[in-house]
Amino acid sequence: MALLISDLVDRPELHLSVAACPEHLDRPVLAAHVSELVRPGAWLQGGELLMTIGLLLPMDVAACRAYVDDVTAAGAHALALGLGHDLPYQEAPEPLVTAAREAGLPLLTVGRQVPFIAVTKAVFAAQAAEQRAAVERAFETQRRLTAAAAAGGGLTPTLDAWTSATGVRAQVTDPLGRTVAAGSDGVREPDAAAAELLRRVAVGGLRSSAVAPGLEVQPLGARRLRGMLVLAGDPGPDARLLISGLVSLLSLELERRHLADEPERRRRAGLLGRLLDPSATAEQAADVLAGAGLAADAVRGVVVAAADDEDAREIAADLALAVPGGLTRTRGTLVEAVVGEGLDPDAALAHFAPGRPAGIGAPVPPGAARTSLKEAGGLLELSRTAGHPVRARHDHSSALLLDLGDRTALTGYADALLGSLDSADPTGALSLTLATWLDSGSSWDETARRLGLHRHTVRNRLDKVARVTGRRLDDGDDRFDLWLALRARRAARRG
Repeated sequence: MALLISDLVDRPELHLSVAACPEHLDRPVLAAHVSELVRPGAWLQGGELLMTIGLLLPMDVAACRAYVDDVTAAGAHALALGLGHDLPYQEAPEPLVTAAREAGLPLLTVGRQVPFIAVTKAVFAAQAAEQRAAVERAFETQRRLTAAAAAGGGLTPTLDAWTSATGVRAQVTDPLGRTVAAGSDGVREPDAAAAELLRRVAVGGLRSSAVAPGLEVQPLGARRLRGMLVLAGDPGPDARLLISGLVSLLSLELERRHLADEPERRRRAGLLGRLLDPSATAEQAADVLAGAGLAADAVRGVVVAAADDEDAREIAADLALAVPGGLTRTRGTLVEAVVGEGLDPDAALAHFAPGRPAGIGAPVPPGAARTSLKEAGGLLELSRTAGHPVRARHDHSSALLLDLGDRTALTGYADALLGSLDSADPTGALSLTLATWLDSGSSWDETARRLGLHRHTVRNRLDKVARVTGRRLDDGDDRFDLWLALRARRAARRG
């Protein structure tokens, strides 16, 4: 408990008396200071017991009011006047008593046999005792937290012991912000404010933390981010001393879980091997997914190029833990995973493999997981060039390749093949008809339907395209060159 003015008055060895405002003795004393200045406020920080003998203070009401107002404005909690035969005053002067009473500032008198240093020592001795008591309380609480963690009951007993000792609710999430454990009072999914703090810590990793009014998020883990601690409440000074210890205990438990999950990771790696077996039937693939707890009609392959073998093992372990029903394994520095179509692989990779080249295959039936995984592996080089994970999209594979090209080169290539069309028809009708015809599988009727034209109009326009460009539309190479030029022009415009 903080030292109060009343605590000092109750100490008989200090011989303190109350001359004004006995009703305000419940204020804490944060420091004791001596000054004979008539304007000492600039030298105060707030919460002090200011002591003076009034040597320079004129004892008229106006001067005393100005003095007390200055002291009060600076935040002092009490004023003490030293009395003595060799001092200016033997009792509290009425002007000073009146000014203190008007301002609501407790005025004490210090007996003639007590030096100011005795009061100062008493204040700082009480503060030292309070600090020592706070440390002892922290040690005792830390022992209770350690005992709860050592009991082998997981994260919840430790969180309960913390809340019981501090009154601050706590929960643990995984690196994706999903609640892993909470106190016995129940799981509370993070609200929008907490979600933003979790996002910041997830991006910043082990060296980050985030604080908002009534909320705090701390990272958990030893070498990698294994989870996050969310504190909801206002930790006081005692609780603040314990947060680092709580983080350490929870991090140890998460690391223990990580090690304990190794057999399960090996089992899942084995399941993935069975899923990718070329001889596996669709029924066997479905059985493998059921054994992994993954109910999905379609799956995706994901391949990540790690920095080294150890990095690959850590990424695989993180993905196996965080991806529901996900199957992972390592092959040297490559991490291979098969996940349900409903998962957003980009979000998982942003958390667990930031900056690593990664390919994401197209969704396929479980029996074709091997194809999606092979497709993902083929995208690694494109990912290295693009600087981000690359997702396969069967309907936009050409756009993916063209997006990686040089915009000037693409524009030049398109202009070389299509420039004559632009000159012959500035409205763009010929280019539009050609593009629609190529996209519709060279169907005259479908092109006419899409453009709202007569079939003969379409034929006439395409005959003109052939004459102007000098290309034969019945030749596969010429059709491909024109199709690629049209796609290159689209890609250049997007850039």
